[in-house]
Amino acid sequence: MSKNRVKVSVAEGSIVVKAAISSVYRRWLRVENFPKFMTAMKTVQKMDATHFFIVVAYNGKQHEGVLEIMLRVPERRVAWRVLAGRSSCDQLATGVVSFASRSDGSTCVTLKISSTFNGDVSRRMDTYLHNFKRLIEEQTGESENVCSLGWGSSQPLNRGN
Repeated sequence: MSKNRVKVSVAEGSIVVKAAISSVYRRWLRVENFPKFMTAMKTVQKMDATHFFIVVAYNGKQHEGVLEIMLRVPERRVAWRVLAGRSSCDQLATGVVSFASRSDGSTCVTLKISSTFNGDVSRRMDTYLHNFKRLIEEQTGESENVCSLGWGSSQPLNRGN
């Protein structure tokens, strides 16, 4: 028996947030606030320190899952995965966000998401980053800037097939 191949879309993008790395990192750790900038995520309920029950709406359908924080490196990186249902082993998405302090006191945020949901992950990536930036900078009243990914691109990259 052959299994159906799952299509995985991958996107990566970066943006500069005009706030200190410690503040940006702490805000990202507030998983309950993800729906404020990740527009597909509708509900987040904390289960324990590293697990959150989530509801994601995409293409007119709602999907339930468990977001699990896999890695935390203070003020440097956070990685997570989303599993289908409350106890399923099917992985729906993974993400990693990295933070780099800049000489002007701002923070470069680099986000990479892999998803089995069909659709334009690159477009969503850009929206998520700009929404996160707006959420952070509304408190400080700063303006927009984009940082280089280090390999010549400041735009989200779609590497999925």
